Amino acid sequence: MVSHYLEAIYYMWSEGEPLRSARLADWLGVSRPTVTVAVRRMTGYGMVRMNRRKEIELTPVGRRAAEAIVRRHRIMERWLTDGLGLDWVTADTEAARLEHAVSEVVEKRLYEVLGRPATCPHGNPIPGHSKPLPKEVRLANLKPGARAVVSRVSEVAEREAPLLLAYLHERTLVPGREIALLEVDGVGGTLRIKAGGREVTLSRDTAGKLWVVPTRTK
Repeated sequence: MVSHYLEAIYYMWSEGEPLRSARLADWLGVSRPTVTVAVRRMTGYGMVRMNRRKEIELTPVGRRAAEAIVRRHRIMERWLTDGLGLDWVTADTEAARLEHAVSEVVEKRLYEVLGRPATCPHGNPIPGHSKPLPKEVRLANLKPGARAVVSRVSEVAEREAPLLLAYLHERTLVPGREIALLEVDGVGGTLRIKAGGREVTLSRDTAGKLWVVPTRTK
């Protein structure tokens, strides 16, 4: 479905990832020729284009369509977690099933009933209603001694590593959590942090999937 491609492209674009056909194929679990055909079709619809670096870009039309899909998904996630009490991972999976069946009327009503949330449960902004925080950085980019507040979990991580969502939730590494970076092991490639009164060791890859807002640096 075109909507699946638009959603994946939007997520990777919002994370600043280079958008190439091979990466999109890995994300969606399809062959590269399948992606090539789909991208060619979407180009014909005026939704995407290729830039000089041979990377896929959303056109204004494509971006509006992608934002509508993502907005519906994140509002559904909010309803499933805040309204029905589902956990992060289940809510994300169910929202992916429901987002294509919910009308714009229901979407708008849910948004109002939920109190006009600014983000999904993982802290990612809802297109058309909010934007990423201006001073966000990836946890992996902080230096030892830095303090920060978790702002969101990478959407790429949500889709590619659902077990990571559960791991972060169990360790209360959720939006709003204050953390302190205690140590960076340059040899082992790990970071030792303190969050909620407990110490947690993260791989640099995992730390790269957490966005934070620094509150103090050493």
